[in-house]
Amino acid sequence: MNKKITGALLLLLLGAAILIGIKLLLPGFIEEKQVSTSDASKMKGKIRLALDNWIGYFPLRSNEMKTLMRRGGWNLVWTDDKADYRTRMEQLHKGEIDVAVATVDSYLLNGAEFDFPGSIVAVLDESKGGDAIVARKKQAENLDGLKGKDDLKIAFTPNSPSHYLLKAAADHFNVPELLPSRKGNRIETQGSEGALKKLLAGKADIAVLWEPDVSRALAEKNIVKLLGTEDTARLIVDILLVNRDFIQDEPEAVKVLLSSYFRVLKKYRDNPDFLEKDVVEETGLSRKTAQAMLHGVRWVSLMENCEKWFGITQAARSGGQAQELVSDTIESTAATLVNAGDFSSSPVPDQNPYRLLKSSFLQELYTKGISGFTKPGAATQGTDSLTAPFPPLDAGAWERLREVGTLKIEPIIFQHGSAELDLFSEEVLKKVVARLEHYPHFRIMVKGHTGLRGDPEQNKALSQQRADSVAAFLQKKFGIDPNRIRAVGYGADRPLQQLPGESKRAYEHRLLRVEIVLVREVF
Repeated sequence: MNKKITGALLLLLLGAAILIGIKLLLPGFIEEKQVSTSDASKMKGKIRLALDNWIGYFPLRSNEMKTLMRRGGWNLVWTDDKADYRTRMEQLHKGEIDVAVATVDSYLLNGAEFDFPGSIVAVLDESKGGDAIVARKKQAENLDGLKGKDDLKIAFTPNSPSHYLLKAAADHFNVPELLPSRKGNRIETQGSEGALKKLLAGKADIAVLWEPDVSRALAEKNIVKLLGTEDTARLIVDILLVNRDFIQDEPEAVKVLLSSYFRVLKKYRDNPDFLEKDVVEETGLSRKTAQAMLHGVRWVSLMENCEKWFGITQAARSGGQAQELVSDTIESTAATLVNAGDFSSSPVPDQNPYRLLKSSFLQELYTKGISGFTKPGAATQGTDSLTAPFPPLDAGAWERLREVGTLKIEPIIFQHGSAELDLFSEEVLKKVVARLEHYPHFRIMVKGHTGLRGDPEQNKALSQQRADSVAAFLQKKFGIDPNRIRAVGYGADRPLQQLPGESKRAYEHRLLRVEIVLVREVF
């Protein structure tokens, strides 16, 4: 090949390379020019957020939030992944998103696989009626009515917060029937609406729903609510997660995100009609549906985040006491997931919940304050507590209360003929309290039972004394309001059924028991 042809080919290749380079670089030049010659030059970057359409996330995805973020120099871009928590955690791990929302249970379930890629920087809300376990009335009117029924058909959305409500109820009230292993009894649906359809069509006995389907189900006369999150605390808790690398690289962006969020939250809290109007306009929901959904969520304010959830101790300056409910919630949720068979042991790294938390951003907001917010140290409202006061009830009113279910507890052992609690029994009751903390709205019935032998009147007296001992311990040790708790001794009047193949000795030993039953008001 002569030199002229070689030179021409080289020029041709060079020209092609130049054209390709121009084609590749031109969009960048155009974008840079657009930014430099517009108000976009004031923007510092964008924050990529993954969420779903749960109403509790509405303040984050609202136009109010976008506007405030832009004023702070950041463009908030969110995507709805239809509650695909595993993909959400994978994207957070890969850095494909910067921020994600999740429930504590879904983070433990799906985050463990990806080494928990995000730090919890805030608690967003609690489900307060947004989720519920409902049943056909002919099957049961309370959780205890499900025990022993191994043919129940249960419709639910797998790996959803509502699925966790099933796991928690099965664990706390010892109702394994809520988690059937047989495929024909596990009716898995894609969303609450599908579970409701199965229930109303008679193809399911029980369904786990969220609003507005809870309200739709209860409009049917033959459907009853077994347990709703309006009567729970720290059970279904939504959290805000930030990618760990993003925290290190863009801490100012995280500050702007939290500051903007709590401003929006306060605006909506002060103007509930404005919140309802925005929800209707931005979601296309009817006003009635929007109201039902809003009624099922309770948002957590900045002050509550700091003083009640993350243990930021400035509360002590005004005589208050900081709590660390978020770490407690992580540990209790992990225990429930282990008992449900999702893990063989706690998935929390090194058994240390603080490795999942990052409270410094809240600490700074709390210390420096945000314009328009209540000053640090002011009292907060709506906090659930074991020591919450209850109005007194007479004996007739106690009898009219409806049972929710019997808490699962280890046997409380008494010496023969004695009603005195020993150290082992006190430890058992401390574990019971960990479950009681999740249900602050229910009253407590302590029921004492004896075996079939002996004098009936003496048995009844002894069972009453033992129930009294348990009730007194709960009141004295944990400050439970005496108006909330009632002790009753039944003696041998309410024996358990003897199990198939159970020996007489084992059966008689099982009859000696103290039950802790949660009961609710009937309105």
